[in-house]
Amino acid sequence: METDEQQHTAERTIRALVQRSYRGPEDLTLTTGRRRPAPGPGEYLIRVGAAGVNFADVMQTRGTYGGGPRAPYAAGFEAAGEIVAVGTGVERGLPVGTHVVGTGPGAFAQYMTMPAAGVLPVPSGWSDAEALGLVLNWATALAALKPLGEIEAGDAVLVHAAAGGVGQAAVRLARHYGGRVIATASPAKHDTVRALGADEVLDRARPDLAEEINRLTGGVDLVLESVGRATFDVSLSVTRPFTGRIVVFGAASGDATVTAQDLIFTHPVQIKGLHIGALAAAAPSLYESLLVELEALIAQGVYPPGTPQVHPLAEGPAVLRQLEAGRTRGKHALDPWR
Repeated sequence: METDEQQHTAERTIRALVQRSYRGPEDLTLTTGRRRPAPGPGEYLIRVGAAGVNFADVMQTRGTYGGGPRAPYAAGFEAAGEIVAVGTGVERGLPVGTHVVGTGPGAFAQYMTMPAAGVLPVPSGWSDAEALGLVLNWATALAALKPLGEIEAGDAVLVHAAAGGVGQAAVRLARHYGGRVIATASPAKHDTVRALGADEVLDRARPDLAEEINRLTGGVDLVLESVGRATFDVSLSVTRPFTGRIVVFGAASGDATVTAQDLIFTHPVQIKGLHIGALAAAAPSLYESLLVELEALIAQGVYPPGTPQVHPLAEGPAVLRQLEAGRTRGKHALDPWR
């Protein structure tokens, strides 16, 4: 029989994935003895129902994510779950028992803390897993298309990595706002992207990709660029001079280089950078307007409940390896209780 002390210790410890080094997902380890966190000032303690997997998690395992955590660290940063405790200083906060989605350190665990100011209630009728992506994937796609991308009806919009979490949201939203969507994805994922409403789906690896996009569009008005080195020259080559915009929010294939000479003489386009967390911190009123618009899109049915593929927590390293290799599509999530 378990003693009172053993039971008390068990209640204080949790299952979590811990990154031991910067050698990549292979050094992401399941531990059962991590101490359960406590909410600090301005924080909620969340019982995690589902944790979102993002390419930033892969970059963090290799130490290439700007401002990322230092190894060893509890991995993951996006989750949805139930508020079980409230830290001091949370004014007009949500009550214990509310299910929320947000970000914070150590999401690949049974419990985590989140800054109270950054969470949103899980939409009515949605599960925790269905709400993943709300404050990251969909907010990023919306920011890239509207305030930064300045999309207008009739614009030709190029979406790279269109089968991923942000990519799928971007295809849906670009179509909703009247864009003509040219998407790139690996051939095995074309049916998935086409079903979202993309007008054309192309293999990003085809050698004549820029020529084909220009043939189809005569030049695009907006590019959503998350791939980096492998696609950046194409993005520059197909964007309309002066009026065309490239919004950069990822570099999955590595950094790309653009020079002042490029922008003056060869590719005079508008390039804008986007990190949704930095946008939320630097322009909170703009971020708040994105969340208000997302709530309206949910009410209109434009933004449906998510359909992530949910894996047991122990499969996290394998999921990150698949994501790094480009073998996933859509949103993936981890269930820390499985």
